[in-house]
Amino acid sequence: MEIKEKNSLPGISGPLLAWYRENRRSLPWRDDPSAYHVWISEIMLQQTRVEAVKGYYARFLERFPDLCALAEADEDTCLKLWEGLGYYSRARNLQKAARILVNEYKGEMPKSAKELKKLPGIGPYTAAAIASIAFGERIPAIDGNLLRVFARLTLYAEEIRTPAAAAAAGAFFLEQMPADSAGDFNQALMDLGAGICTPGGAPACGECPLRQYCRAAAVDRAAQLPVMPAKKARGIEKRTILVIRDDDRILLRRRPDRGLLAGLYEFPNESGWLSEEEAVRKAREYGCDPLHIRSLPHARHIFTHKEWHMHGYEIRIGSFSGADAPRGRCFTAPIRDLQEKYALPSAYSSFFPV
Repeated sequence: MEIKEKNSLPGISGPLLAWYRENRRSLPWRDDPSAYHVWISEIMLQQTRVEAVKGYYARFLERFPDLCALAEADEDTCLKLWEGLGYYSRARNLQKAARILVNEYKGEMPKSAKELKKLPGIGPYTAAAIASIAFGERIPAIDGNLLRVFARLTLYAEEIRTPAAAAAAGAFFLEQMPADSAGDFNQALMDLGAGICTPGGAPACGECPLRQYCRAAAVDRAAQLPVMPAKKARGIEKRTILVIRDDDRILLRRRPDRGLLAGLYEFPNESGWLSEEEAVRKAREYGCDPLHIRSLPHARHIFTHKEWHMHGYEIRIGSFSGADAPRGRCFTAPIRDLQEKYALPSAYSSFFPV
């Protein structure tokens, strides 16, 4: 098979864009690719599958149809709509950036990646995606898909998750990117990486519009590229979840403003696996007088770098009105409002009261 040089005309843009216009994924944010829509979708898509994002995207835009609506909303409402997507700092940064845009940019998104990167939560990839798709700036949006396509096209044998690899990929794709189709070019590469030049095994090289340009395919090495860093084992934390309630209300607390699940609501919980006696004693420290305790099913929740292995107890009290005031960051909330009004991370879903 003849392999064309990367600098030969017409290069990869012609066959890539022709394939994209025939096979592009139908996604709601592509129907109206305004800067606001592209921004919301790209932030949601970080660490999250496309199919999972679609419903969140629709609900988020229904509640916050524009920058002003997002900027004016209270944080709890924003976090509640984000519940289940994880990485909640993304939602906070969205709102911080929206307020900056309203107050300092007259409610308009900057048109260049350089300016976009000044906003909270917008890094090089997201800035390039917004600038190219919404404003046509000629800049590659280097994410995992583009890095993988680059490594296979060029037979890049170095570790791919490095600044040097990102710079090399950026230079390569910038050379190939047409001046009048920057957004489509980036999205075509995203779709190619998501559907054909896929990770985790052999890509579908026979269906690839760029096969004749691909040096890895020519030597049957596509499945071995890109070279990834060794994965680090996730740390395991043991935790005990305490579901302390009466007939109508439940004890909650808010996590600190910094760190894992920052600022979100949760059931009181402790490090380690407590015995029933220890759990009762801890409930009393929260200002409650337990009447009955029962064990709840064990659960596990996986974060990026750690796992929580959780035991739980439901602890019944007579009435919060007759108990001492909850202590620390704790407060009581109506059980009927729990899922509607409070943004509890999915880590605690197994312990919701029944």
